[in-house]
Amino acid sequence: MAKKKKGPRQTTGLKCSECGTFNYVTQFNKVNEQLKEQTKNEKTFPLNKYCNVCRKHTSHKVAKKLK
Repeated sequence: MAKKKKGPRQTTGLKCSECGTFNYVTQFNKVNEQLKEQTKNEKTFPLNKYCNVCRKHTSHKVAKKLK
């Protein structure tokens, strides 16, 4: 059986902020992100992830297009 969808989820890519390589593909709920920003002034992105090119943990930002 297929899983139930979790609402208006958006697939995005994550880019390393230091070297600019496209490393990860992830999903997030667009509505929940807007609610977080309005109520708690919190943001999910940028995330600290491992970059294979830099060989260290760096912040990764949301990329506009998936490649």
